[in-house]
Amino acid sequence: MSLGLESMAALFGAMALLAAVPSVSVLIVSARAASAGFAHGALAAAGIVAADILFILLALFGLALAAEALGDAFQWVKYAAALWLLWLGFGLFRAARARAAAAPAAPSRRSSFMAGFLLTLGDQKAIFFYLGFFPAFLDLAAMTAADAAAIVVIAIVAVGGVKLAWAFAAARAGGIAGPQTARALNIAAALTLAAVAAWLVWTA
Repeated sequence: MSLGLESMAALFGAMALLAAVPSVSVLIVSARAASAGFAHGALAAAGIVAADILFILLALFGLALAAEALGDAFQWVKYAAALWLLWLGFGLFRAARARAAAAPAAPSRRSSFMAGFLLTLGDQKAIFFYLGFFPAFLDLAAMTAADAAAIVVIAIVAVGGVKLAWAFAAARAGGIAGPQTARALNIAAALTLAAVAAWLVWTA
């Protein structure tokens, strides 16, 4: 294993710091947690981490060129992600307009996971980011399977842990809110999802 403890600690700190910066992925996690509870925010975070791991493995094993060769296929991934997010946003908006006495149907847990996964998968530039990022911490030519496993674990803990913290904070904000504020949060979450969908199409 060529990845030393100091390099692992530095990599963990860098990935956690980058994950903590407010971004589109943070908005997705926060929107799901605020409108549907911590579990849905956590599932969105899990989707983000799952797509990140896929990109990390592609970068580590030198398959970034294969992803580049897919070309237009990634555009369709972005469009699919945008449609999915618009559908989720529409559901949140309908729930916000429902009468307070009515209990809106709980969103699908799978939809929360896929919201995070598709959002991240739609950003193929992440592969090239990781390809340029990892050489600062690891000699890719000397990389072993143990190094790759360690980096995946670091990503799960660093990125996943930070996104869970965002989900917890958003869920607390939604949980202590009254009915009027809760409906406002639902509308804000719906608008956030719509904005993210527009961003995906704009950058396709």
